[in-house]
Order: sequence, then structure tokens, then C-alpha cells
Amino acid sequence: MCLLIVAHEVHHQYRLVVAANRDEFHDRPADAADFWSDMPAILGGRDRQGMGTWLAVNRRGAFAAITNVRMPGEVAAPRSRGLIISDYLNDFRSPSEFVGDLARSGHDYNGFNVIASAPDELSWYSNFVEEQKTLSPGVYGLSNHLLDTPWPKVRRLKHAFDKLERLSGSDLVDALFDALVSEQTAPDPELPETGLDLAYERILSPIFINGEHYGTRCSSIVLLDYDGRLSFRERRFGPARRLIGECDFEFDIETDET
Repeated sequence: MCLLIVAHEVHHQYRLVVAANRDEFHDRPADAADFWSDMPAILGGRDRQGMGTWLAVNRRGAFAAITNVRMPGEVAAPRSRGLIISDYLNDFRSPSEFVGDLARSGHDYNGFNVIASAPDELSWYSNFVEEQKTLSPGVYGLSNHLLDTPWPKVRRLKHAFDKLERLSGSDLVDALFDALVSEQTAPDPELPETGLDLAYERILSPIFINGEHYGTRCSSIVLLDYDGRLSFRERRFGPARRLIGECDFEFDIETDET
């Protein structure tokens, strides 16, 4: 997962709005979003190499996503970062409790950010700076640095949501998917310095990365309304932005009363 925005308790209809792109090598095997056979409460895509995920929800309305952060000198860590998401969604800890516990084992993973929510709480943690926060209502952007680092594509996606926040239902979903396929590149002076050469920074600067071997593999929209109805939509892409599949899920979240 390389780019997402999360709108927490600011939309007139939805408690949670997520719009996200996952960027990865096209030949890395992954499953389309679905409920997992071995953890049936979890809904999301699945990385077949590490057996974790980049973004998922569960039947109780919890959500989590992860992005990687390049850390100088890092070597292969003992555990896949994608397993952090299933650890959270298969548990009953609050987001703040979970990231607090995760902070004590952050050294077990290569550099990452995780953002996790329950219907009434949103938390973020990064082992890159060993920092954690419980987040107030607002719109947050995350790519491959820290929360709300103002990379051009983070700013553009947040700005797109600001223009769409009065929409709802299919109008909002369609507009968010449209925003997620923007291939606008950033001017060279605005490009981040992540240790890559300038030509590669240009390739990675759009919201949607259109590459033959590496690029945006899927776009995801998550909406949770104030009545407890959750919607999860995914579109999957191959090289040259070729649409290779999509799926939609809707369900009422489970509560202690159900």
C-alpha cells in the first residue's frame, strides 16, 4: 500500500471514508478482496508471498492499512509487515491499545506506518520514528513517509476529497475512483528525496503509477456510515492500467448486541 486518505468523522453520511491505492510489482501474487477462509471475520486482498495484507476490514467495522517506509541500512526483518493488519483485525483491542502494543515490537519489522480504526477511534503508528497518535476527527493522508507528510500526491488526493465531501453513495465512490487513477506527475522541485534517482522519483510521483513491471495494482474504497453499514469496493489493475477485476461488498457491522 503506497497511498491513502482516511476521513474520520467529518463526512455528513460516513463515519469513515477511505480511498487507497496499492503499489507493487505486478508479478507478486495476490488474492482479490474477499473474506478469508482461515480468518472469516477479515475482508480484504491478500499477499500470497507474506500471507498478510495491505488494507482490510473486519465484520465489527474495524479497518487497518499499512505503508512501507524505506529505512537506511535495513535488512530483511523476521516478520512480514502485512501480518500487522491481520493481527489487529483478528483481535478485539482498541486501535490505541493495538498500536501501543505494536510499538513494543516495532523492531521486528522493516519500516512501516500503520493506521487502524474502530468505528469510534482512529490511531496511527510508525516504527520509522517510533511515534504513535490517537487521531481527532479530520482528513489524513499517508504514503511512504509519515502521516500527512505533504508529498504532492498526498496533497492532491486530500484536495480531491475536500471537493467531494458533499457527495455520497455511488456518486462519491465513482468520484473517489476517478481521483485514484490520476497520472499527473509532480514538478521536479516538489519531488521528495527518498534515496532514489530523479527519474524514478518522477515515475512514483502520480497518485496512480502506470508501469510495466511495477505500478498501482488495486484501488480500494471503504465507507462506514453512521448506522453501521460498511461498503468495501476494489478495482484491480495490470500493466498499462488495464482493469483486470473488481468486487463489491456491503454488510451491517456486528456489535456487542448482535
